[in-house]
Amino acid sequence: MKVKTILVSQPEPKVENSPYFELMQKHKVKIDFRPFIHIEGVPSKDVRSQKIDLNHFTAIILTSRNAVDHFFRVAEEMRYKVPEDLKYFCQSEAVAFYLQKYVVYRKRKIYVGQKDFVDLSPLIKKYKEEKFLLPASDQLNFDIPQTLNNLKVDWTQAIFYKTVMSDLSDLADVYYDILAFFSPTGIKSLFKNFPDFKQNDTRIAVFGSTTQKEALEHGLRVDIMAPSPEAPSMTMALEKYIAKTNKDK
Repeated sequence: MKVKTILVSQPEPKVENSPYFELMQKHKVKIDFRPFIHIEGVPSKDVRSQKIDLNHFTAIILTSRNAVDHFFRVAEEMRYKVPEDLKYFCQSEAVAFYLQKYVVYRKRKIYVGQKDFVDLSPLIKKYKEEKFLLPASDQLNFDIPQTLNNLKVDWTQAIFYKTVMSDLSDLADVYYDILAFFSPTGIKSLFKNFPDFKQNDTRIAVFGSTTQKEALEHGLRVDIMAPSPEAPSMTMALEKYIAKTNKDK
């Protein structure tokens, strides 16, 4: 069946040259964007109730831009003056770059990993004496505590923000040829909103093996998978599928 409509379960890209817009123009498909999940900050009093005293820590581990935003939000709510000698361990260049929104880069001690959390290990190991705080969401990847425990460092996890499933009730009667998902929680949100969802002719696109696993566990048929050697991004996987499916119709 020819692809005419796609729902991407993420916010609309803010950049004008997004590959999604190229996809729309090239294949004349309609793409809508709708986050199936959103992030909500945990109030500072709830962080306190986790027995977190920010003065106790000498280093912060930041795994995402959300972690950066919510660490500084909670710090402000707690009237905690962030010391200049606080060390920042950022999972990736993107996180470190985003940190500049809050701190003057050259005056701070910032250590940056390659991409995956495990890449930070040698850097954290080098500073074993520090007291590390990990401001995280309520859905933390299991490899993070595992990595930190293996390093035998003094670290504390605190929930600074939560992943919440969005209300999608207005989409009840809307049909799309393709639904694109990027996280297991996105799939869970679909079934929380529509417990009786039947896939029928809808094609399901997923990014990442954990998202694929969640889709299969919910009895979905996965038609489009990314990343793969030929399609490292979701847009490339969609492009490949649409080009093939729409060609002969």
